[in-house]
Amino acid sequence: MKSSGHIIDEIRPGVAVIIFDHDKRVLLQKRSDVGLWGLPSGHVEPGETVKNAAIREVWEETGLKVRILRLIGVYSEPESQVFHYPDGRNIHFVTVYFQAEILEGQLSNRSPETMEIRFFPPDDLPCNMIPMHPNWLEDALTLTEQSFVR
Repeated sequence: MKSSGHIIDEIRPGVAVIIFDHDKRVLLQKRSDVGLWGLPSGHVEPGETVKNAAIREVWEETGLKVRILRLIGVYSEPESQVFHYPDGRNIHFVTVYFQAEILEGQLSNRSPETMEIRFFPPDDLPCNMIPMHPNWLEDALTLTEQSFVR
């Protein structure tokens, strides 16, 4: 399959999680692989549910144990979900996006994938964000019972 002139080598399931603190600030991670700020996110491992993958990724990247509150959406549009890797592979992710709440733990930069991690007010986000994540934040702030499928 082709997307924007690139052959898609594989499709993979991914997860992303938005977490708000008591002051309604959003947790963002500055990723070491791309040097951009974004929501905690990652891959689903073989034999793992998307819910368990989301909980695991948050733990690995932030040191926080969380509980999933709701499904915000499923994102698969090639314009934002196809990633071109330095080794030449083009991977299309289908990302399941959840909102979670913190149960316990201390916020810590415990993963080599994380350069920095902290909470930001939704109206004062860093300018160097992963391109689709501001849109995903907007979806999370939209008060609707229906999940987004994009």
